[in-house]
Amino acid sequence: MDRQKPGSLKDVEVNSNIKLAFLWTAVTFLYIYGDYFELYIPKKVAGLISGENLLDSPMKLFAASVLLAIPASMIALSVLLKPSVNKWLNVVAGVFFTAIMLLIAVTSITPWRAFYVFYAILESIITGLIVWYAIKWPKRELVN
Repeated sequence: MDRQKPGSLKDVEVNSNIKLAFLWTAVTFLYIYGDYFELYIPKKVAGLISGENLLDSPMKLFAASVLLAIPASMIALSVLLKPSVNKWLNVVAGVFFTAIMLLIAVTSITPWRAFYVFYAILESIITGLIVWYAIKWPKRELVN
């Protein structure tokens, strides 16, 4: 029996759907912050204006848009989907984005991109937590 002192704060258990939605929200904000701060790298804006950048074609821009729509969509899907589908979709998306961000971390090690490496590692930790929480999704207890 858990005895707590009167007036101590109550710890409320948060269900898996909400945990996952909040983790996807956090990682989506970090993706946005990383891309925003990247604009401060010398010559980055000039490359955006001239068209000499990574997303230099309509198809590349569309592909990047689809890629970044996934984490944003996972916020809503984590709350709306049934647990069986939700669990595996979070595992697959979480593993996918963890791998991408680790690859970005390894390939972005330069003085001007230290912030990007930091974000990529933090994002990898969060998407790793998404995978962990999805795999550990509590099972329904049988009632006699």
